[in-house]
Amino acid sequence: MSQALYRKWRPQTWDEVVGQEHVIQTLHNALIAERVAHAYLFAGPRGTGKTTTARLLAKAVNCLADDLAQRPCGECAHCKAVSESRFLDLIEIDAASNTSVDDVRDLRDKINFSPNQGRYKVYIIDEVHMLSTAAFNALLKTLEEPPSHAIFILATTEIHKIPATVLSRCQRHEFRRIPVADIVALLRIKAEQEKILVATDALTLIARQATGALRDAISLLDQLASTGQKITLEMAQNLLGTAASQAVLDIVEALIARQPDVGISTLQLALDGGSDPRQFARQFVDYLRDLLLMRMGNADQIDATSETRAIMARQAQTFTPAELLRLIRLFNAAANDSKNAWQPSLPLELAFVEALEPPDETEPELASAPSRVKPAMAPRKTQPRVESTAAVESVNDEVAPVNTPVDGLPLEDQTFKRVNEQWKRILQTIGQRSKQTQALLNSCKPFGMKDGVLFLGFNGEFAKTKMEKGEHMDLTRQTIQQVLGLDLPMRCFVAAGRSGTLPPDVESDGMVAAAMRDLGGELVDVQ
Repeated sequence: MSQALYRKWRPQTWDEVVGQEHVIQTLHNALIAERVAHAYLFAGPRGTGKTTTARLLAKAVNCLADDLAQRPCGECAHCKAVSESRFLDLIEIDAASNTSVDDVRDLRDKINFSPNQGRYKVYIIDEVHMLSTAAFNALLKTLEEPPSHAIFILATTEIHKIPATVLSRCQRHEFRRIPVADIVALLRIKAEQEKILVATDALTLIARQATGALRDAISLLDQLASTGQKITLEMAQNLLGTAASQAVLDIVEALIARQPDVGISTLQLALDGGSDPRQFARQFVDYLRDLLLMRMGNADQIDATSETRAIMARQAQTFTPAELLRLIRLFNAAANDSKNAWQPSLPLELAFVEALEPPDETEPELASAPSRVKPAMAPRKTQPRVESTAAVESVNDEVAPVNTPVDGLPLEDQTFKRVNEQWKRILQTIGQRSKQTQALLNSCKPFGMKDGVLFLGFNGEFAKTKMEKGEHMDLTRQTIQQVLGLDLPMRCFVAAGRSGTLPPDVESDGMVAAAMRDLGGELVDVQ
């Protein structure tokens, strides 16, 4: 059985470690000065060299070479034993499967025994954040005062989960994501050594897909090399699932031509063909990001065939950067929501329909009322009020006080006009505290007030239901109070089919009645 490339290419000397010079230099200097610490914490993203560096340090402190600067030499018996995973004094522990306090107590009992072969017993505890609280507590005393022959190296991808008491007992080193250029350079050298034929643009795509993790990049190259053919950009895109599919291109064309029927049909055909809705949404976001890069003059950062580039160049010019940003946010929210949706394709469909709506269009009251009405919270028979003078003073001068007549409108109409005028600012303020709440509100519009209650019309069941859960409603109400100085209760509506008669408790000349009579709304719940 052939060995995986990431294992075959694992660095055996300090110089072979890529992208972590700040860590390697510090460890090497400490080794030369004979100031090796008793406990280290290596933190950083996966695949950036934490475990490899830990093994190199274990090899170096036990190396038999006389010259400290040459350790690890890679030639002595101890270095070879470490490289071949048969060095008895290197103990690697996977904290993910050894999380209990009993595991740590067992380690603590054995640590006092002298090394079998080398000068030091080196304990590498990988994914140390997985240890239980009791296990961490059992480890503390040993970390603080280990035997002189023991060295601990803790590795983690989630340093925020490590107790402060453990952090304070370790020398901490942060591993960084490896730059694309460094990954490409290494892959090119190694590919030549292995006689793997690969195009430069394909190497760049692999490096970008790895998102700074060298191990991931090597694994991707290994996967592509298994075909036995020259690795081209097109092949890499197809096998890695990053090629802009025809469905993505067609949906963007439908957006440009404002053809909702074509767009929805294309979307359904793609999903019926087996595409995962969440992955498809991510692919769509990636494509929109490429269009934005193209629009901003960064076409050199895009990995695409010449034919696709030509299409992208044309499509990018039909959007402004602001429009592309809006589309990216919409479909990114759909990608995040698809995993929780009872109908996985619904967030994508909602995002597409909302993408067709003009973002800054100001419509008359009730113009965007949905066709089904379901209250999110019961109305209170109170008029909008100013909570305090301070609240009003915090609002920009452009906002008129609530008790000042505006165009001769009644008080409630004045309030709704102010909400409409400041809606974009309200969304921006909410976005500073919760991007998820902001994304949900992007799929609704305020369309009227009744008895001091603000009615929000959503274009889909999923977004409305999500809005009603958690703290989204409270956050929106607090933000409106912050921006306008008004405490407004809210009710939410959903879009769907058509309705007939009015329930007896709905006024025939009111806002809800108008939504049902003129816009095909259906009241499905009254609270």
